[in-house]
Amino acid sequence: MTWMELLGSALSIWAVWLTARRRMLSFPIGMLSVIVYAWIFVRAQLYSDTLLQILFAGFILYGWVRWIRNLDDDGRVRIAPLPSRRAWISALVGAVGAVLLGWTMHRYTDASLPWLDAALTAFSLVAQYWQDRRHTAAWWLWIVVDTIYIGEYIYKDLYITSALYAVFVGLAVIGLRAWQQVEQASAPQSVCAPDVP
Repeated sequence: MTWMELLGSALSIWAVWLTARRRMLSFPIGMLSVIVYAWIFVRAQLYSDTLLQILFAGFILYGWVRWIRNLDDDGRVRIAPLPSRRAWISALVGAVGAVLLGWTMHRYTDASLPWLDAALTAFSLVAQYWQDRRHTAAWWLWIVVDTIYIGEYIYKDLYITSALYAVFVGLAVIGLRAWQQVEQASAPQSVCAPDVP
């Protein structure tokens, strides 16, 4: 791994850890990590991955604004329940996105795993959207997506990247437990704390 990959990995791990702790610093650190990875992927001529980093940057800006509007007195973001309608719509958008991107990559590129990679990309964006909207369910989706990424990267002999995603799974479990504890502790107050647009 180059020093840029090490830097990108360290920033990514730090950003996810801060997100698990509901800290606003996760956004500028996350933005730095996607900038570093976009540069790495451009140099490696992995343009779909570069595009994904650009989309992540947009989601980071969106999430930053959403979280700023929904802070507790201690400076941590309030958790919001995921309405079932939003969950189903997001899942449908993810599935349609996976099929469209998979078909495009299969038809017009020499992508190695076009359908799997497309599905992981689409549902990574759904997980990021849920995270930006402060939904604990995002951690469940990250656990599933990142676990499958581990297998994909092992299959492609990208062992260091698969190890990074194993760390992400561990951090997602930590984030899930931490956010669930906050939800349980504030359950009676959640009715009184509306979601600020």
